[in-house]
Amino acid sequence: LGSRGLGDVYKRQTMQCPAYSVLMSLYAKECPEYLKESLDSMLAQTVPPTEIVMVKDGPLTDELEAVLLDYDSAHPKLFKFVAYAENRGLGYALRQGMLACSNEIVARMDTDDVACPDRMEKQLAALNTGLDMVGSDVVEFIESPDKPIAITNLPKGSDAIRAYSKRRNPFRHPPMTFRKSKVMEAGNYSSDFLYFEDWDLFNRMLACGCRADNLGEPLVCMRVSEDFYARRGGVRYLKYARAFKRAQVERGYFTERDYVCSYVPHALVCLMPNSLRSLIYRILLRRA
Repeated sequence: LGSRGLGDVYKRQTMQCPAYSVLMSLYAKECPEYLKESLDSMLAQTVPPTEIVMVKDGPLTDELEAVLLDYDSAHPKLFKFVAYAENRGLGYALRQGMLACSNEIVARMDTDDVACPDRMEKQLAALNTGLDMVGSDVVEFIESPDKPIAITNLPKGSDAIRAYSKRRNPFRHPPMTFRKSKVMEAGNYSSDFLYFEDWDLFNRMLACGCRADNLGEPLVCMRVSEDFYARRGGVRYLKYARAFKRAQVERGYFTERDYVCSYVPHALVCLMPNSLRSLIYRILLRRA
């Protein structure tokens, strides 16, 4: 099947669309206009959400609060807010947000990305075939989704995903949709591994036997900054990468060979000059 063929097969499955929750996390440095675009894209889904769980990860700006108030007023009973006094990071925020989700099906979404209108229709159909977690390729952009800079080429099929997960993250976080019961069975999100909260959860879900796939078409346009790839490097970032990957060995998910094959190339890329690392990500690790 071609890249669109797999999505078409899933879409043709006879199904009754289940209710689903959208899980988002917001903190003070985010942009109100980007937040509006993200929310609009989820509200415009061909299969709209029955709940949007918005985690306020610490105090927000007045501008962000005003956006949330407007959308909550325009869509009564759709939004559920989780808030606490200080910024705790993405892993903690999503852990609390997952607990607050009312539906079995939960769709992740970042507050600065844009979902394609049929994202949820296709992912719900994929889950209906027996999957526990489903992602998709993404388009990356800086200025506008109409001006993409790269597209991912993620592994497709359960075997390929499991093999890939021993080297690199087999999913992109924003387009992930999964069953809450399976997330909880794997231990929910954790704040133990900064920058690797998503990969950590995905590997624990795969280790629990979750059935997974990526749809072979981009269903989310993912906003990246000019220095997005450059920031994925340096000694500090590498320290967190090592801690995460050693933990995979300790859990028995990575062998020592897996660790070496994953960590050494990662370390080389992290320690490259920023300009070269950006080139590696955009040309070799993405489809430009």
